[in-house]
Amino acid sequence: MSVSTSLRSKLLSLMKSDRLFLTVPCCAVPTRSSLPSRQLTALSRRNLSVPSRYVATLPVERLKLDDPLAESVTTSPEVSPYQIVEKDLLACYREIKADLACDLPELVELAQYYFTAHGKAFRPMVVLLMAEICAKDSGGVVSTVAAKQRRVAVITEMIHTASLIHDDVIDEADTRRNQPSLHKVWGEKKAILAGDYILSVASRELAKLRNPDVIICLAQVIEDLVKGELMQIGSKDGTASSRLTAYLSKTYYKTASLLANSCKAVAMLSNCSEEAVERCYQFGKTLGMAFQLVDDKLDFVATADDMGKPTAVDLTLGLATAPVLFAAEKDLSLDALIQRRFSKAGDVSIARQAVIEHKGVDQTHNLAGKYCQEATKCLSSFQSSREKDALLKVIDMVLTRSK
Repeated sequence: MSVSTSLRSKLLSLMKSDRLFLTVPCCAVPTRSSLPSRQLTALSRRNLSVPSRYVATLPVERLKLDDPLAESVTTSPEVSPYQIVEKDLLACYREIKADLACDLPELVELAQYYFTAHGKAFRPMVVLLMAEICAKDSGGVVSTVAAKQRRVAVITEMIHTASLIHDDVIDEADTRRNQPSLHKVWGEKKAILAGDYILSVASRELAKLRNPDVIICLAQVIEDLVKGELMQIGSKDGTASSRLTAYLSKTYYKTASLLANSCKAVAMLSNCSEEAVERCYQFGKTLGMAFQLVDDKLDFVATADDMGKPTAVDLTLGLATAPVLFAAEKDLSLDALIQRRFSKAGDVSIARQAVIEHKGVDQTHNLAGKYCQEATKCLSSFQSSREKDALLKVIDMVLTRSK
């Protein structure tokens, strides 16, 4: 899944322009659709042999993913999620450039480094689409909430990018978005400071929303990111079953929490009902879980050129992700390899072969499919709109993406 060529060009041009930094002073401040989605309908007909206990992840009610799809969905081939919110996406990145401006040129250069290389712009795109859905569903005037909701998309992207900088230091990653990682260019100390700076700017801009509930909601994301990273560091302990449960909890903290709470935040800003706010949260959560499961699957099957970052690195980092953990439930000999973080010669090859033999990639894809089914149901009661159709298409894109 990627940004369209024209939008990518505009984003790159915008983020590489220096004009904004020359003028900003220091630290300036449901209805049902008629036809089924082919991908999701196929999934609903398949026997997705994933134990249901692995779908309960943390502080929300247990997901009922054994149920068939609550509705048939349609995703019009004409709907382009990125094009629908292109104007607001471009505005988001202009605002990010302005927000990160200060009187230290080196700090500005550090902070904007990952923004100058095109990412997927996935999270702000989803948040902006959800904002439109919520504004229409609540019966309000879209323009009255659009500015603050766009700020949520901006804050979301800054928090995400800061987490990438810190993750790359921890993981000793060499590349990100087809360019050298920040710490490889400027060193670990400056990279950590750059991540901290972006988080501080995101926190400042969050406070400007002057909505305590939204502030609490998005501040929780930063706490969750730290929890998730710490859980990942200690992920070798436990049984095969408990490791997979812990992996899903970690995935919520590191990935799904940001999307879940960002969707929740734009719903609250639209004064949606409590039920609608919860549906938005659950949509972001389940979509985020699916996104990371697919990412972990692609680490085994995609190429580095496809992903824009090295692949097959989780095992070399000593990390047992879903494909390995599913295989470990059938191959108990993997336990010793996980315990020693695949540190002996041949461990990585043995683990990869076990994943192939025990269909760990397929099981990971199936679980991602179940989360996508749940994400689809979360949208069912929102009124029909092109934005809703776009998010339904996003669900398909997440499940079928190759990078």
